[in-house]
Amino acid sequence: MLFNSFEFAIFLPLVFLLYWFLLQRNLKIQNFFIVCVSYLFYGWWDWRFLILIAITTTCSYYSGILIEKYRASTPPPLRNRLNISKLILTLNIFLNLAILGLFKYFNFFTTNIQRLFDIFGFGLDWVTIDVLLPVGISFYTFQALSYSIDVYKNKISATHNIVAFFAFVSFFPQLVAGPIERATNLLPQFFTTRQFNYNKAVDGMRQILWGFFKKIVVADNCAIIVNNIFENYTEFNGSTLFLGAIFFTFQIYGDFSGYSDIALGTARLFGFELMQNFKYPYFSRDIAEFWRRWHISLTTWFRDYIYIPLGGSRVSKTKIVRNTFIIFLVSGFWHGANWTFIIWGFYHAILFLPLILFGKNRKHTDIVAENSKLPSIKEALQMGVTFLLAVFGWIIFRAENIQSAYAYIANIFSPSLFSIPTIFGKKAMLAICILLLAEWIQRKKDHALQIDNIKNGFIRYIIYMIIAFIILFLGEFGDNQFIYFQF
Repeated sequence: MLFNSFEFAIFLPLVFLLYWFLLQRNLKIQNFFIVCVSYLFYGWWDWRFLILIAITTTCSYYSGILIEKYRASTPPPLRNRLNISKLILTLNIFLNLAILGLFKYFNFFTTNIQRLFDIFGFGLDWVTIDVLLPVGISFYTFQALSYSIDVYKNKISATHNIVAFFAFVSFFPQLVAGPIERATNLLPQFFTTRQFNYNKAVDGMRQILWGFFKKIVVADNCAIIVNNIFENYTEFNGSTLFLGAIFFTFQIYGDFSGYSDIALGTARLFGFELMQNFKYPYFSRDIAEFWRRWHISLTTWFRDYIYIPLGGSRVSKTKIVRNTFIIFLVSGFWHGANWTFIIWGFYHAILFLPLILFGKNRKHTDIVAENSKLPSIKEALQMGVTFLLAVFGWIIFRAENIQSAYAYIANIFSPSLFSIPTIFGKKAMLAICILLLAEWIQRKKDHALQIDNIKNGFIRYIIYMIIAFIILFLGEFGDNQFIYFQF
């Protein structure tokens, strides 16, 4: 079920009313209700998807119990020689990654193995299968894996409440495109009595409204231009291609951060707090700051479960560089079975390299222009350079293949770069300007419509109405899926 669909417009208020007005006095029934509506929400695409998420959830649930059981029952002298808990964790990770690999990467590996053998003159009649990629499989798989790992590391106790655990893995607001929640944050909330909080619900509605603005007005208007330019890039001059890349830069931000805003706002309506997934990444002053502000739940997942176990930043410079390349290449591959994503990850690792070598990767941890309304000239230049670096990375990300990405970038850097673009996209430009202005003003807040500081209620409602009218008159309405559903 899409957030921006007629079905969800009926689904959300019905679920909200049933949840608070009929079930609020019984926590167990509330949790069971969340599981039911989450499975309805997810199965709306294809009921067969439910089998996979149920397998992932069940395996992770029982693995947590067994990991804790054998860790407690194994005498200390035998723990290093007979680490049954580690074996159970390994089997659970393998099983979940095997499911993910089969549905997401099987044809990628078989096709590339076939090409490799063809290079050496050995033809293979390899098997490929036409499988439907389950929506959000990468997100809920990583969320379930983090639980098992955290139980093994003794960061959280294994839960014996299977309903609460099923609710944790399948929680519908963030199920298909994150944020990728940690059990240490989200799971305990299913054991806490939830009372309706008017102020949190209002803030949730504000964030949902802003998320719809990002998706329907910014992302979907940009998508019309982006699809035309990228699908026919050989027909456009360099300036138009460059403009198309900028539009995609805002399309993917509006689309993905818009989903996250709707997810966080929806969760807040039901008394849950999810982690912030975006913190105004296009106001970053270097690429390290960009990655601290972009898809935070995934970035921190790779940091905690891959980068730090490899030694993190506590090792030599050579190993820090190695660790950085590993997490960026894995991050790229997480996004999809295409060499463009791997090269995109490699590209960002290269951009990270000078910051690591000169110890500058933690330089910008504050808010840009924190004590002023406008950035300094230096900050403006830093943001401009970082933004342009991100733009060229998104070209690689968006292209169909490596050859298309190379040709697209090469055509930008042609004499026609200095000609007048043939496509302007006035609606998309207006939407981007509104987005940038609002988010710059609110860059110290969790989202752009967090306007509690405006004490006059009438002014707040005027702002809500303005955003609603902008969505109504500038929005692109239709069955437009979110980009990250394919990941």
